[in-house]
Amino acid sequence: MAVNLQLVPAAAGKRLGAAVIDWLPPLAVLVVTFALGFAGITRSRSGQYIIYDTASLVLFGGIGLGLTLVYLIAVMGVEARTGKTPGNLLMGIRSADNDGYAPGAGAVFFRGLITGAGILLTLLVAVLVVVFKWFGPALFVLTPLLLLGAVWAVLVVVSNHWDRNGRLRGWQDKAAKTLAFDVKAGRDPITTGGIQGPYTFAPLDLPPVQQVLSPLAAAHPGTNGAQKPAAAAVHPVAVKPSPVQAPSVEAPSVRPNADRHLNDDVESTQVRPGAGGPSPVAVLRIRLDDGRDFQLDRSVLVGRNPVGRQGEQHAQLLAVDDPGRSISKTHLHLLTDGAGIWVTDRNSTNGSAVSTPDGVRTRLAPGVPTFVTPGSSIHFGDRTFYLGQA
Repeated sequence: MAVNLQLVPAAAGKRLGAAVIDWLPPLAVLVVTFALGFAGITRSRSGQYIIYDTASLVLFGGIGLGLTLVYLIAVMGVEARTGKTPGNLLMGIRSADNDGYAPGAGAVFFRGLITGAGILLTLLVAVLVVVFKWFGPALFVLTPLLLLGAVWAVLVVVSNHWDRNGRLRGWQDKAAKTLAFDVKAGRDPITTGGIQGPYTFAPLDLPPVQQVLSPLAAAHPGTNGAQKPAAAAVHPVAVKPSPVQAPSVEAPSVRPNADRHLNDDVESTQVRPGAGGPSPVAVLRIRLDDGRDFQLDRSVLVGRNPVGRQGEQHAQLLAVDDPGRSISKTHLHLLTDGAGIWVTDRNSTNGSAVSTPDGVRTRLAPGVPTFVTPGSSIHFGDRTFYLGQA
């Protein structure tokens, strides 16, 4: 396993290197077999007609296409189950689905179809040339098509270079809903529990809170210029968790002054609790854009069909209808905190954002908890919910 336990997207250069390695065997077979086939074509004249004998082209071309098809099926089958291809192994990358697991046969086939669209068009034209015996203009038609197909394939493979979301996805990845990771620079999600990872890699339910003394409540001047102690306000400060070890929650250790007796502060201002006791904790609710209203438990997973990871404690699964499939299977993680909620985008495909009551919209960074106060709206995919208090 890599030393870096973070996920590292595969760079465009490594993607291209892996693709070239994967393409070389079938390309070499096709070039050799079709060259032998075209070289074996004989031409004879029968009266006013020219007869072409294409038996050699059919034979060698069929062999080349058959070998290529077997190679592609074998490579796609292995990649669908493991994310590996010969090129991926040599370049140290792995392909995966949205959740970081093996991509599956459907996604691998669809991505390959997009990447090799130009080459497939060239093969189709070559078949038409053989069927209708257009051998005269064949060279002038097939050569440009082959070059255009190769250029298209290269552009698709390196298209993640223009992806604004951290160069994470290429055109083929967005269409097939796949990802590619550098397993030499980071961890392999397929063998370590997907995007979220096993429990040792997964983010904590609640961002650790370190209690600190507020500088605004340190001391207040008295009437005689002396300093009187005041109740120190405590403010929570969110600390980003480490991917390897969960940091502990530490409370401040306040030690009374050893030179003073506890009864020396009898005449100091005392804060008397209200007659009604402690204020009740507000009940947080969300209202979806379709009008449905939910009271939030402490921990909530929101998505098309949300599922908790191994070792992750959750009390509520909130499935949201999404005919357009803009929402990921597990899109958001919500954690109530009394005064608001911590919202974490679970590395969703289409991302998430928060709009505050003043209309400012901020995109959520994947995997980073963000504190949201009541009155705000959370946008995920094509859906939205409003956070309020009961």
